[in-house]
Amino acid sequence: MPLIERANSVLVVVDVQDSFLSKLALHEREPLVARIAWIMQVAIALEIPIVATAEDVSDTVELLPLLKNLLPPGQSVFNKMVFSLYGQHDIREAIEALGKTDVVLVGQETDVCIAQSAIDLRDAGYQVWVADDATASPWPHHDAGLRRMENGGVVISNIKGIYYEWVRDVPTAIAIDKAVTSAPPDLTL
Repeated sequence: MPLIERANSVLVVVDVQDSFLSKLALHEREPLVARIAWIMQVAIALEIPIVATAEDVSDTVELLPLLKNLLPPGQSVFNKMVFSLYGQHDIREAIEALGKTDVVLVGQETDVCIAQSAIDLRDAGYQVWVADDATASPWPHHDAGLRRMENGGVVISNIKGIYYEWVRDVPTAIAIDKAVTSAPPDLTL
C-alpha cells in the first residue's frame, strides 16, 4: 500500500465517550485521549477534514467534550447507531461527499466499531489506516481487533507514522510543530 496522502485524507474520530473510556484501565485513558486530541489538532493544522461520531447520543452520552471542542466551529458529531459507521446512511454520505480516498480511524472500540468501520470502508474501496496507539478496547480485545483489521487489508500504524506520512518534509514538520504545541508526553517526534 502506498503512503497516505494528506490531500486525499479524512480523519474519523469514533465514539470517544465516557462509557467506553471507563472500560479501560485507568492508566490508559488519559494518554489515549491526549493522542487523539493531538492528531485532531494536526489534521486541523493540515486542513484535513474530520468526521466525528458518538454512539447512541443522549443527554448523558456524547463525544468527550475535550475532543468535541477541537472540532471546527459549527461541525456536529454524528449520532452513530450502528457498529460500522459506513453502515449508517448520513455518515456514509458525509464521508463520500468529501471525495477523499484515504481514511484514518482513531477512537473506540478497536474490536467492534473501529474494526467493522475499517473493514467496511476498505471493502468500499477506501485505503484505511488505523492508529494502534489512538484506538482502544480492554485487553485482549484491542489486539484481536488490530489482527482482524490487518487480515482484512487495513494498514495498522500509529499516530507518529501517520503524522510523518501527512507532513512528508522538514519545513512542514517545523510549521506543524509551531502550530500544534501540545504533543502527548509519551510521543517522541
